[in-house]
Amino acid sequence: MPGMVAFGRRWGIASDDLVLPGAFELFLRVIWWIGTLILYSLHKGSFDCPGGGVLHGYLVVLLVLLALVILSLCAIIYVSAQGTITNPGPRRSIPALVYLRALLYLPEIVWACLGAIWASADSQGCDPATVGAVVAAVVASWILLLSTGLGVVFVFDPLGDSRPRQPAPEQLGVRDLESSEGSQFLSTARSVATQVWESRLRLLCCCLPQDESHRAAFSSIAQLVSGFFSDTDLVPSDIAAGLALLHQEQDKMAHHRDPDDILAHSPSSPIEAELEVELGQAAHCMQFAAAAYGWPMYIYSNPLTGPCKLSGDCCRSQAAEYDIVGGDHLGCHFSSVLLSTGLGYRDFIYVSFHNQIYEIPFFVALDHKREAILVAVRGTLSLKDVLTDLSADCENLPVDGVSGTCYAHKGMSQAARYIYRKLVNDGILNQAFAIAPEYKLVITGHSLGGGTASLLAVLLRHSFPNLQCYAFSPPGGLLSKALADYSKDFVVSVVLGKDLVPRLSIPNMEDLKRRILKMVSNCNKPKYRILLQGCWYEVFGGEPDDSPTELEHQRLEEELSQPLLGEESLLVRHSSSYQSLASDDSPAHAATHLPLFLPGRVLYLTEDGPSRRSCFAQVRYRAEWSSEAAFRSVLISPRMIADHMPDAVLRALRSLTADRPFNLCPSSSSLGNNHHTVI
Repeated sequence: MPGMVAFGRRWGIASDDLVLPGAFELFLRVIWWIGTLILYSLHKGSFDCPGGGVLHGYLVVLLVLLALVILSLCAIIYVSAQGTITNPGPRRSIPALVYLRALLYLPEIVWACLGAIWASADSQGCDPATVGAVVAAVVASWILLLSTGLGVVFVFDPLGDSRPRQPAPEQLGVRDLESSEGSQFLSTARSVATQVWESRLRLLCCCLPQDESHRAAFSSIAQLVSGFFSDTDLVPSDIAAGLALLHQEQDKMAHHRDPDDILAHSPSSPIEAELEVELGQAAHCMQFAAAAYGWPMYIYSNPLTGPCKLSGDCCRSQAAEYDIVGGDHLGCHFSSVLLSTGLGYRDFIYVSFHNQIYEIPFFVALDHKREAILVAVRGTLSLKDVLTDLSADCENLPVDGVSGTCYAHKGMSQAARYIYRKLVNDGILNQAFAIAPEYKLVITGHSLGGGTASLLAVLLRHSFPNLQCYAFSPPGGLLSKALADYSKDFVVSVVLGKDLVPRLSIPNMEDLKRRILKMVSNCNKPKYRILLQGCWYEVFGGEPDDSPTELEHQRLEEELSQPLLGEESLLVRHSSSYQSLASDDSPAHAATHLPLFLPGRVLYLTEDGPSRRSCFAQVRYRAEWSSEAAFRSVLISPRMIADHMPDAVLRALRSLTADRPFNLCPSSSSLGNNHHTVI
């Protein structure tokens, strides 16, 4: 549903978003009205104190005002609950009701001021209980008024006055879309949107240096975010409702999927024996990838014993023995790395906690247990790392011996080049191999660190042909197809469950946006019911809604892939950039963003048993080789963030390596090693 238009501008809410907040305010107003009525009834015969007449008038007018507010809220709630997301016709009177409700705020403000003046000046000699009740009423008035003001600020859309009304869909053809006037409008709107998002980023990152690299990152991220949202007219609650519907549909489709539905698949190393070896190596490397996060991850993983163990080492300087570069003035990060890895001080060749945009912490250590020189790259832990993550444009990454187009995620490519220069130009790897020339090179990292480690491995592969890389939960939008295929020989990506990040790429987000549009446009329920049922399903589980949309299961995937027609087109801004959703055969259907893929072979870890379980139930996992095709769509789940956490990945790997025999996918065992289950 397009945003509601009131007071001459578009707002960040729709006309069907007033049910739940209105019901909450109605509940408070009714309690307030009943309390005021009781107060008036108890004291109506005792208003003979000084200022009692003012008190009497204040309570009477307050009762009348509250009654009018309650009636207006009832009308707003009733009308806002009508229709569906794409059928706002029954709610056409909402703007008038909003104007009426806003008009009632004026006497409320005046009366709250009078109540405050009376309570502070004219209440001498009156019953203290009565005075206290009036003061409580005045305080409640101001709390509600201030809450309303904050709500207005929250739903304020800075672009609301820069979005002139679009022509009706039936009057807007493809030729009009390509007209100079339409192009000029789109260019102006996107320019304004980019400026707004860049200002938001500057405000959010006001504590960071405003140098050239940060300004370039802000501009790049602002263009990406504004471009993603510029061709839709959805409000946040529409997206929430679409996600709730999509989650239930995905669960319903998973329940109906044939468990024996498999596809032929031949990864580079499909045999069970090697899978066992890779799991053991991955579990060992994940320990270092988690340790790279420093003391925050150590405290998070050991909340009871961690602070005590670190307290004695944090202020002990090791600068005389090791080059600890930036960000670890008290030594807490390095102490936690020592405790997490079990290595000694002399096992570390180089440790850097220096952190800037495109420059992330890492360490180089001698892993005598596996006879490896191990490079561990830290994942996202600071606002600067988030900016590196969000710099998702493509950047050329030429590699000798790789045929095809070579490009990668800009932010992580820059971070990999930074570490490469440190390792090679500063002679860190030469120093390490001078100590242990027979050791092999292993690179690892989690999340941002996993993506950077993969790109670093690609850069170092020519000089170190035997290197290995274990990337845990790397981002899905990382490498071009040519580089992804090239990395299969030396990179293993480990993905747990429904982790969002390995499925996170610009094409996947565009696909998610299209599916959300399709779901909300086909839904025949009011939004408040979708949100309430969705919250119940997320918290308490149960069976997915039998008919969250009017689509049968057999037709669902076909319907979700069809172009947007009819009512759903009202949710799409009429721009040439969005013609890809309007018609798959359109000449303008060329991909706006280059496709990016997960690195290397994909080792997929999933939970055995039901998706919902008791909090104290023991979890068992299974492991199987998968392919990047299984991660081309975002799976909506409460676990999509929890499965990304490094402690969850480490716990799953330790569970698999502790169990004998390994709990592999049943289809892989029974149907041969050259198959995998369709995810």
